Amino acid sequence: MRAVVIHAPKDLRIDNYPDAAPGPSEVRVKIANGGICGSDLHYYHHGGFGTVRIQQPMALGHEIAGVIAAVGNGVAHLKPGTRVAVNPSKPCGQCLHCQEGMRNQCLDMRFMGSAMRNPHVQGGFREYVTVDAAQAVPIAEKLSLAEAAMAEPLAVCLHAGRQAGPLLGKRVLITGCGPIGALMILVSRFGGAAEIVVTDVADAPLAIAKKLGATHAINVASNAEALNPWRAGKGVFDTLFEASGNQAALRTALDLLRPGATIVQLGLGGEMTLPINSIVAKELQFRGTFRFDPEFELAVRLMGEGLIDVKPLISASLPFENAVAAFELASDRSQSMKVQLTF
Repeated sequence: MRAVVIHAPKDLRIDNYPDAAPGPSEVRVKIANGGICGSDLHYYHHGGFGTVRIQQPMALGHEIAGVIAAVGNGVAHLKPGTRVAVNPSKPCGQCLHCQEGMRNQCLDMRFMGSAMRNPHVQGGFREYVTVDAAQAVPIAEKLSLAEAAMAEPLAVCLHAGRQAGPLLGKRVLITGCGPIGALMILVSRFGGAAEIVVTDVADAPLAIAKKLGATHAINVASNAEALNPWRAGKGVFDTLFEASGNQAALRTALDLLRPGATIVQLGLGGEMTLPINSIVAKELQFRGTFRFDPEFELAVRLMGEGLIDVKPLISASLPFENAVAAFELASDRSQSMKVQLTF
């Protein structure tokens, strides 16, 4: 079979890959759609992120959905033809954190399309993938495979929503309106937020933010003073979802948060210097959020029941043979939100 494989920065190829038959408790999935994530773009442009670097060729991709092609022994709940979203996480289930119920913190996690381990864990931008049956989550009949491939980033945002706590009636600020920031709009609306303000430095994603239900969408590069109404007193926002990974965005947002507000940091942009005095004086709650666990199946269910609609985020779909063009398009925020490959 063929796969979209990164060899070095800007060296993305369509290679032939082994096509493993499913073993016991495994399924083979014919991939239909795969979304290009920010981490995929980091591998494409820079060969990795932080201290993580490509050491050998690696198939990219972890936002995938497809159709069961074959099942291994012991798999009774899935059959060929079943349409599924593929959960890219494979926790060990045995380590301390798995036993504590924090499987997203697994000490021996195998996450598809990740160079954090050596040998790397191959990703899902392949014509077929063979995974544990537990990783293949059936989807509703009315849900398209393109939408199902959005389950992974939506699960990331649902987990971030859990980290924030109840959003009902809250004023929410979202800094950064890439795919994760945009999905946080949908999660905040689903959670019952009373007001959702989104900031970015580009107009195109902010236009999508308005379509998704943001109360206000503000370009802070050209109209930073538009945030002034929310600076009243010591600030008014109850919750911040920081999705840009930009230190300046986080520091600016602190002035807009009311005392006791919760900050959930989603964006990763490297190390930051934080104004600890402000965080202490306003008694702000600073929380990290990392991947997801039960939220993957929740994401599939919410989309399948029509409670969250991700279709407006899917800006383009290109054949996987045109992967380089797709990655370049995904890198252009003025033209795209979420670009998917079709297989």
